[in-house]
Amino acid sequence: MRKIVMLFSVSLDGYIERPDRRIDWHLVDEELHRHMNDVLRPMGGFISGRVTWELMAGYWPTADADPDAPGPIVEFAEIWRSMPKTVYSRTLTHADWNTEIRREVVPAEVERLKAEPGGDLVLGGADLAAAFLQHDLVDEYRIYVHPVLIGAGRPLFPPAAADRPLQLMETRTFGNGVVLLHYGRPAAS
Repeated sequence: MRKIVMLFSVSLDGYIERPDRRIDWHLVDEELHRHMNDVLRPMGGFISGRVTWELMAGYWPTADADPDAPGPIVEFAEIWRSMPKTVYSRTLTHADWNTEIRREVVPAEVERLKAEPGGDLVLGGADLAAAFLQHDLVDEYRIYVHPVLIGAGRPLFPPAAADRPLQLMETRTFGNGVVLLHYGRPAAS
């Protein structure tokens, strides 16, 4: 069965964006971008909320048209265009780029999506991630901690009703100081 993998960059003080939604503090260099391409290439699809999908659709479909685009940008543009995408939105009426629109997070529908053949599904978008967390639909967490304190903004995790023990699967430190923390559900005993 496929897994839902929450993949986010976060500041050391736990925020995914500044209060004005800027993410200019992200330290994505060539090493980190190539790593993310390697992680995302075998995935079976992207799942995102409307805001994240619109940001991605506003840049990645033509990002590789620039002859000066670095290799990792060119690679990710192709990954993004070809990957099946699901966007959760109550307002979108049309979405290009191999995208299906869903209106609500329905746990039974997500479980059916996970049961389909293919690679794991990467989850992005703060509000959508909060909804998936509320329904306990996230199987793995790939959190990229950036060595910066931004002081305020949107926290990665909303308050939770109960503890969710996790098992550390992997760590990695990148040359720019970013640290990957990869967690999953504990193995059944």
